[in-house]
Amino acid sequence: MATRRTSEEPAFVLHRYDWSETSLVLEVFSRHQGRIALVAKGVKRPTSQYRSVLLPLQPLAISWSGDAEVRTLKSAQWQGGHVMPTGEALMAGAYLNELLMRLLARDDPHQSLFDHYAMAVSLLADNPEAQPAILRAFELVLLKDVGLLPDLTVEGQSLAPLGDDEMYQLMPEGGLTLAMEGEPQALRGSRWKALADAMSDAAPFVSCMLASGPVVASLRHQVSRMLHYHCGVRHFKTRQLMLDVQAMSRPRQSTEGD
Repeated sequence: MATRRTSEEPAFVLHRYDWSETSLVLEVFSRHQGRIALVAKGVKRPTSQYRSVLLPLQPLAISWSGDAEVRTLKSAQWQGGHVMPTGEALMAGAYLNELLMRLLARDDPHQSLFDHYAMAVSLLADNPEAQPAILRAFELVLLKDVGLLPDLTVEGQSLAPLGDDEMYQLMPEGGLTLAMEGEPQALRGSRWKALADAMSDAAPFVSCMLASGPVVASLRHQVSRMLHYHCGVRHFKTRQLMLDVQAMSRPRQSTEGD
Protein backbone atom coordinates (compact mmCIF):
# COMPACT_ATOMS: atom_id res chain seq x y z
CA MET A 1 0.00 0.00 0.00
CA ALA A 2 1.35 3.42 -0.99
CA THR A 3 2.29 5.81 1.79
CA ARG A 4 -0.09 8.71 2.03
CA ARG A 5 1.46 12.07 1.12
CA THR A 6 0.16 15.61 1.57
CA SER A 7 1.73 18.38 -0.48
CA GLU A 8 2.01 22.15 0.01
CA GLU A 9 -0.58 22.38 2.76
CA PRO A 10 -1.10 25.85 4.31
CA ALA A 11 0.03 25.57 7.92
CA PHE A 12 1.54 27.20 11.00
CA VAL A 13 3.92 25.70 13.54
CA LEU A 14 2.32 25.88 16.99
CA HIS A 15 5.04 24.25 19.07
CA ARG A 16 8.34 22.39 18.73
CA TYR A 17 9.83 19.56 20.80
CA ASP A 18 13.31 18.07 20.70
CA TRP A 19 13.21 14.62 19.11
CA SER A 20 16.92 13.86 19.01
CA GLU A 21 20.18 15.76 18.76
CA THR A 22 19.33 16.75 15.20
CA SER A 23 15.54 16.44 14.85
CA LEU A 24 12.33 18.06 16.12
CA VAL A 25 8.71 17.08 16.53
CA LEU A 26 6.43 19.87 15.31
CA GLU A 27 2.88 20.49 16.41
CA VAL A 28 1.34 22.02 13.30
CA PHE A 29 -2.03 23.64 12.59
CA SER A 30 -2.90 22.88 8.97
CA ARG A 31 -5.84 24.30 7.08
CA HIS A 32 -7.37 21.10 5.74
CA GLN A 33 -6.27 18.47 8.25
CA GLY A 34 -6.26 20.38 11.53
CA ARG A 35 -3.63 19.93 14.22
CA ILE A 36 -1.06 17.27 13.38
CA ALA A 37 2.35 16.12 14.63
CA LEU A 38 5.34 15.91 12.31
CA VAL A 39 8.89 14.74 12.85
CA ALA A 40 11.36 17.05 11.12
CA LYS A 41 14.52 15.00 10.68
CA GLY A 42 17.86 16.75 10.72
CA VAL A 43 16.46 20.28 10.96
CA LYS A 44 18.67 21.18 13.94
CA ARG A 45 21.82 20.69 11.89
CA PRO A 46 23.57 23.97 10.98
CA THR A 47 23.30 23.08 7.30
CA SER A 48 19.54 22.45 7.32
CA GLN A 49 17.61 24.71 4.95
CA TYR A 50 14.60 24.58 7.29
CA ARG A 51 16.23 25.98 10.46
CA SER A 52 15.01 29.50 9.68
CA VAL A 53 11.67 28.38 8.21
CA LEU A 54 10.06 26.14 10.84
CA LEU A 55 9.23 28.93 13.28
CA PRO A 56 5.94 29.70 15.02
CA LEU A 57 3.64 32.47 13.73
CA GLN A 58 4.92 32.18 10.17
CA PRO A 59 2.65 31.17 7.24
CA LEU A 60 4.08 28.04 5.64
CA ALA A 61 3.34 25.58 2.88
CA ILE A 62 4.40 22.15 4.11
CA SER A 63 4.49 18.63 2.71
CA TRP A 64 4.56 15.41 4.69
CA SER A 65 4.06 11.67 4.36
CA GLY A 66 2.83 8.83 6.54
CA ASP A 67 -0.34 7.56 8.20
CA ALA A 68 0.89 7.19 11.80
CA GLU A 69 0.10 9.63 14.58
CA VAL A 70 3.42 11.35 13.92
CA ARG A 71 4.07 11.89 10.21
CA THR A 72 7.34 12.80 8.49
CA LEU A 73 8.00 16.30 7.21
CA LYS A 74 9.18 16.37 3.59
CA SER A 75 9.40 20.06 2.80
CA ALA A 76 8.45 23.50 4.11
CA GLN A 77 8.35 26.89 2.43
CA TRP A 78 7.72 30.31 3.93
CA GLN A 79 4.70 31.92 2.27
CA GLY A 80 5.53 35.50 3.17
CA GLY A 81 2.83 38.10 3.78
CA HIS A 82 4.02 39.46 7.12
CA VAL A 83 6.98 39.43 9.45
CA MET A 84 6.95 37.67 12.80
CA PRO A 85 5.27 39.65 15.60
CA THR A 86 7.66 41.08 18.16
CA GLY A 87 7.53 42.13 21.82
CA GLU A 88 4.13 41.81 23.48
CA ALA A 89 2.57 40.87 20.14
CA LEU A 90 4.92 37.87 19.94
CA MET A 91 3.77 36.69 23.38
CA ALA A 92 0.14 37.27 22.36
CA GLY A 93 0.71 35.01 19.35
CA ALA A 94 2.26 32.37 21.60
CA TYR A 95 -0.86 32.61 23.77
CA LEU A 96 -3.06 31.89 20.73
CA ASN A 97 -0.86 28.88 19.97
CA GLU A 98 -1.28 27.60 23.52
CA LEU A 99 -5.07 27.87 23.21
CA LEU A 100 -5.04 25.87 19.98
CA MET A 101 -2.78 23.22 21.50
CA ARG A 102 -5.14 22.79 24.44
CA LEU A 103 -8.52 22.97 22.68
CA LEU A 104 -8.01 21.33 19.28
CA ALA A 105 -7.95 17.56 18.92
CA ARG A 106 -5.51 16.15 16.40
CA ASP A 107 -6.68 15.39 12.86
CA ASP A 108 -9.84 17.48 13.27
CA PRO A 109 -10.07 20.09 10.48
CA HIS A 110 -11.15 23.66 11.30
CA GLN A 111 -10.76 25.53 8.03
CA SER A 112 -12.59 28.70 9.05
CA LEU A 113 -10.73 28.83 12.35
CA PHE A 114 -7.43 28.45 10.46
CA ASP A 115 -8.32 31.52 8.40
CA HIS A 116 -9.25 33.47 11.56
CA TYR A 117 -5.95 32.46 13.15
CA ALA A 118 -3.95 33.52 10.08
CA MET A 119 -5.67 36.91 10.16
CA ALA A 120 -5.07 37.29 13.90
CA VAL A 121 -1.33 36.58 13.53
CA SER A 122 -1.06 39.01 10.62
CA LEU A 123 -2.88 41.74 12.57
CA LEU A 124 -0.67 41.20 15.64
CA ALA A 125 2.37 41.79 13.45
CA ASP A 126 0.99 44.81 11.60
CA ASN A 127 -1.23 46.41 14.28
CA PRO A 128 0.12 45.44 17.72
CA GLU A 129 -1.82 48.30 19.33
CA ALA A 130 -5.04 46.40 18.49
CA GLN A 131 -3.86 43.37 20.52
CA PRO A 132 -6.71 43.37 23.13
CA ALA A 133 -9.47 43.34 20.50
CA ILE A 134 -7.59 40.76 18.41
CA LEU A 135 -7.25 38.40 21.38
CA ARG A 136 -10.87 38.77 22.50
CA ALA A 137 -12.19 38.20 18.99
CA PHE A 138 -10.05 35.10 18.47
CA GLU A 139 -10.97 33.65 21.86
CA LEU A 140 -14.66 33.98 21.02
CA VAL A 141 -14.47 32.53 17.50
CA LEU A 142 -12.31 29.69 18.84
CA LEU A 143 -14.81 28.80 21.57
CA LYS A 144 -17.64 28.91 19.05
CA ASP A 145 -15.78 26.82 16.47
CA VAL A 146 -15.04 24.01 18.93
CA GLY A 147 -18.60 24.06 20.28
CA LEU A 148 -17.88 25.46 23.73
CA LEU A 149 -19.49 28.90 23.48
CA PRO A 150 -23.09 29.06 24.75
CA ASP A 151 -25.86 30.95 22.95
CA LEU A 152 -25.23 34.65 23.56
CA THR A 153 -28.81 35.69 22.77
CA VAL A 154 -30.60 33.87 25.62
CA GLU A 155 -30.33 33.46 29.39
CA GLY A 156 -28.57 30.16 30.03
CA GLN A 157 -30.97 28.50 32.48
CA SER A 158 -34.39 29.69 31.29
CA LEU A 159 -33.49 30.17 27.60
CA ALA A 160 -35.45 33.41 27.75
CA PRO A 161 -34.32 36.15 25.33
CA LEU A 162 -31.91 38.65 26.83
CA GLY A 163 -33.22 42.00 27.93
CA ASP A 164 -31.28 44.74 26.17
CA ASP A 165 -30.79 46.78 29.35
CA GLU A 166 -30.35 43.87 31.78
CA MET A 167 -26.82 43.04 32.96
CA TYR A 168 -25.47 39.51 32.34
CA GLN A 169 -22.28 37.64 33.04
CA LEU A 170 -20.89 34.63 31.16
CA MET A 171 -20.43 31.51 33.27
CA PRO A 172 -18.60 28.33 32.15
CA GLU A 173 -21.43 25.95 33.00
CA GLY A 174 -24.54 28.12 33.00
CA GLY A 175 -24.02 30.35 29.99
CA LEU A 176 -25.31 33.90 30.41
CA THR A 177 -26.86 34.59 33.79
CA LEU A 178 -28.32 37.72 35.33
CA ALA A 179 -25.55 39.54 37.14
CA MET A 180 -25.71 40.64 40.72
CA GLU A 181 -26.07 44.37 41.18
CA GLY A 182 -22.71 46.07 40.99
CA GLU A 183 -20.92 43.21 39.19
CA PRO A 184 -18.09 45.17 37.48
CA GLN A 185 -17.53 42.79 34.56
CA ALA A 186 -21.17 42.29 33.54
CA LEU A 187 -22.37 43.45 30.12
CA ARG A 188 -25.75 44.60 28.92
CA GLY A 189 -27.86 42.15 26.98
CA SER A 190 -27.57 44.39 23.93
CA ARG A 191 -23.78 43.98 24.01
CA TRP A 192 -23.99 40.19 24.19
CA LYS A 193 -26.44 40.12 21.29
CA ALA A 194 -24.15 42.38 19.26
CA LEU A 195 -21.31 39.90 19.80
CA ALA A 196 -23.58 37.02 18.73
CA ASP A 197 -24.54 38.92 15.57
CA ALA A 198 -20.87 39.62 14.85
CA MET A 199 -19.95 35.94 15.04
CA SER A 200 -22.73 35.13 12.57
CA ASP A 201 -21.41 37.68 10.08
CA ALA A 202 -19.77 36.72 6.79
CA ALA A 203 -16.46 38.00 8.24
CA PRO A 204 -16.89 36.99 11.89
CA PHE A 205 -13.38 37.68 13.12
CA VAL A 206 -13.27 41.30 11.97
CA SER A 207 -16.87 41.90 13.04
CA CYS A 208 -16.14 40.42 16.46
CA MET A 209 -13.11 42.67 16.85
CA LEU A 210 -15.29 45.71 16.19
CA ALA A 211 -18.07 44.53 18.49
CA SER A 212 -15.72 43.65 21.35
CA GLY A 213 -13.68 46.86 21.16
CA PRO A 214 -15.90 49.03 23.42
CA VAL A 215 -16.12 46.31 26.10
CA VAL A 216 -12.77 44.59 25.67
CA ALA A 217 -11.70 45.00 29.31
CA SER A 218 -14.92 43.57 30.80
CA LEU A 219 -14.98 40.79 28.20
CA ARG A 220 -11.44 39.63 29.01
CA HIS A 221 -12.27 38.41 32.50
CA GLN A 222 -15.39 36.53 31.45
CA VAL A 223 -13.92 34.83 28.40
CA SER A 224 -10.75 33.92 30.31
CA ARG A 225 -12.91 32.21 32.91
CA MET A 226 -14.48 30.10 30.15
CA LEU A 227 -11.09 29.19 28.70
CA HIS A 228 -9.57 28.24 32.05
CA TYR A 229 -12.54 26.02 32.78
CA HIS A 230 -12.54 24.17 29.47
CA CYS A 231 -8.74 23.84 29.31
CA GLY A 232 -8.56 22.62 32.90
CA VAL A 233 -5.88 25.11 33.96
CA ARG A 234 -5.75 27.99 36.42
CA HIS A 235 -3.19 29.96 34.42
CA PHE A 236 -1.99 29.89 30.84
CA LYS A 237 1.79 29.95 30.72
CA THR A 238 2.06 32.43 27.86
CA ARG A 239 -0.79 34.62 29.13
CA GLN A 240 0.82 34.98 32.55
CA LEU A 241 4.18 35.79 30.98
CA MET A 242 2.53 38.48 28.86
CA LEU A 243 0.85 40.04 31.90
CA ASP A 244 4.12 40.00 33.85
CA VAL A 245 5.97 41.79 31.05
CA GLN A 246 3.19 44.37 30.74
CA ALA A 247 3.37 45.02 34.48
CA MET A 248 7.15 45.49 34.36
CA SER A 249 6.87 47.90 31.41
CA ARG A 250 4.49 50.27 33.22
CA PRO A 251 6.06 53.39 34.77
CA ARG A 252 6.90 52.61 38.39
CA GLN A 253 5.00 54.74 40.87
CA SER A 254 7.31 56.67 43.15
CA THR A 255 6.98 55.93 46.84
CA GLU A 256 8.28 57.71 49.90
CA GLY A 257 11.95 56.92 50.38
CA ASP A 258 12.73 56.33 46.67
